[in-house]
Amino acid sequence: MSSARQPAPPRPTSRDVARAAGVSQATVSLVLGDKWRGRVSATTADRVRGSARELGYRPNLAARSLRLGRTRTALLVVPALTNEFFARVYTGAAAVAAEHDFGVVLYPSPDGTGPARDPFASASAALDGVIASSMATGALGALRETGLPLVMLDSDPGDRGAAARVNLDIADGMRQVAGHLLGLGHRRIVHLASAVETWTFAVRARTLREAARDVPGAALRTVTAPLDVRAGREAVEALLAAPGPRPTAIVCDDDILAAGACKAVRRRGLRVPDDISVTGFDDLALATAVEPELTTVRLPAEQVGERGMTALLAVLEGRPEEHRDLPVELVVRGSTAPASTA
Repeated sequence: MSSARQPAPPRPTSRDVARAAGVSQATVSLVLGDKWRGRVSATTADRVRGSARELGYRPNLAARSLRLGRTRTALLVVPALTNEFFARVYTGAAAVAAEHDFGVVLYPSPDGTGPARDPFASASAALDGVIASSMATGALGALRETGLPLVMLDSDPGDRGAAARVNLDIADGMRQVAGHLLGLGHRRIVHLASAVETWTFAVRARTLREAARDVPGAALRTVTAPLDVRAGREAVEALLAAPGPRPTAIVCDDDILAAGACKAVRRRGLRVPDDISVTGFDDLALATAVEPELTTVRLPAEQVGERGMTALLAVLEGRPEEHRDLPVELVVRGSTAPASTA
């Protein structure tokens, strides 16, 4: 009777080396790729090499060549392609990438904002780096473990783990909205806030609260809704059906919610802006498709993509990248007017 062949023991991985040496996989890649000088101490480098020898680790040379930037491919992770903002971010990133003979692979998180599978589970080495919106961070768990350079868009500056960051001046945008409405005499204000818990929406809420708190007589109420027109409409319909004085202005976290708010106001037999002013955020094409056209904050989405790709290229080349927030602009249109006295 022939004996069964024993399966070969599993080949040690860079993760095994990192665990044995007590360092990150990124550090292992730097040391074994001979790019550690100036980034990792000589003692740590010796420890990594020693652990690799003890484990019998041999780098996958094909994967290593891909990791060293020879694929010239970046992954852009966004929450959804149905949102025009992220399509414009991709346009900006792809334009800069093309100038440097890079390609951009677009990966939307399947359910919009939640976790997603690693899109390149066994082939993360085929990427040079990742650019990701903070709204899609749930999709990044597996990718963070690869040690690939990560550039975060519209994310908390206090969070660690990103090689570079590109932010919009979201707080200034909300200050402009608040100043505009308060200057028009609005004191009963509702914040129609996104139900998605991310840094960018937290900044909007905090900034609006601070602005209202500084004005005598101003009262701010917050209601939340998922980011779609129907949810925004239903939230505002419920608000307007409740007893008590109605708001004179509704500040929405984005233009999609604002479109829903405008529909709700009309369904109650009221007028925008005569009875209630409505503001949006983003300046999507939708902002000028509704009637009246939306007062909103214009975000330079293509510039976000351009800066994200530029930052990734700088990281890959070992160059410092500037960390200056991109300015935003309030665009005043027909959906806002002086506060109604009713």
